[in-house]
This record gives sequence, C-alpha cells and structure tokens, in this order.
Amino acid sequence: MQLNITFRQFGSSDSLKEYAREKVERVNRLLDRAGEAHVVLSLERHLHHADITIHSGAWVLRGREKSDDMYASIDLAMDKIERQLRRYRDKLKSHHGKEKVHHRQDLVKVRHDVFEVHEPEETAEASAPAAQTPVAESGVARLVRTTHLAIQSLSVDDAVMQMNLMNNDFYVFQNQQSQALSIVYRRKEGGFGLIEPHLPDVPVAATGT
Repeated sequence: MQLNITFRQFGSSDSLKEYAREKVERVNRLLDRAGEAHVVLSLERHLHHADITIHSGAWVLRGREKSDDMYASIDLAMDKIERQLRRYRDKLKSHHGKEKVHHRQDLVKVRHDVFEVHEPEETAEASAPAAQTPVAESGVARLVRTTHLAIQSLSVDDAVMQMNLMNNDFYVFQNQQSQALSIVYRRKEGGFGLIEPHLPDVPVAATGT
C-alpha cells in the first residue's frame, strides 16, 4: 500500500509517521485490495486533528478525529474506519470484481467547502439597547477545508454504504436508476434521506393544422 503522510501547522515527527503507518497497515490487512492511504495530521487551536483516508478499489474509507493528543486522534480516526470496515467487509468482498473501470478524466467532480463562522465579539456599544445602536453584523465565515469529490455511479444502497465508510453525514453520487446527480444524507431523527432533482412535466403545446 502506498502511504502519504502530511503534517500541517507543526513539524514532522518520525515517531508519529511510524505510528500512523502501523495503524494503517493493520487495517490494510483486512482489505482484499490494496490501494492508497493519505494521512493528514494538523494542529488547530491547540487540538490535534487526524484525517485518514484509505482507498480500496472504487471504495473510500475515511476517519477524522481530534483530541488533545495526536496519538489518541490517530487511534480514534482509525477506530471509526475499522468499525465501518468490519460492518461492510462481506459486502465489499462481493463488490470486488464487479466494479466498472473509470478513467479519471471521465469522472464528474464536485467541490465541498467547509466554512467556520466567527461571531463578532460583543463590545460595550453592542451591548447597549437596540434602539440606540445599529444591528450587529453577522459572523465572518472562514474557509476551513476544501475537498474535491469524484462522483460515482451507484445504487442508493451502495451510496449509503459509501457514506458510512467515509463516516460522512452526506454523499453525492449519480443514481444508477435515474442517472440523476443525487445526495443521500443522514437524518437527525434516524435513517437516511435522498435528494434528487425533479423536473416538472412541461406540457407540449398543441399545433394547429
């Protein structure tokens, strides 16, 4: 397996590299198909973030976690990946050999931007009665992370599986049945939802003879 490890906002560490490599290789032994793994370790606001992505054929497994210790963050991220892998291991095996080969340039891609909103700090003027002061401006959004996602043609069930393998709350895909660009998402009440574009039927104008 090809493994890439990136450090952001703090210096590279050989011990962290070796620790992450051991964790990823342990999971790789559970996979039928070796692929690529990308590990991003970053320090943000005194929290240690571990973002781990493992590719196995057409499937992507991902775990992201943060804590006060980078080793603990790696453990937590890998625990997420292992839980989903064990849950879908038999189904992943049944899909191997049935996957269509896609050329990278033929895949549609979408960009997923994650923003963080900082509310303006309250000042003495801002805390004065509303009648005497203007309304405070809304918070300022800061781009935190950008991810480019390749859109695959999947059934709804497989899209839900891929969403779970990535430990995401939503997943964008091309519905094999309708051929529409669709989104599955995790509902707060439990279960999953599906969003698809719907074009209303346009009546055909009658023509005279």
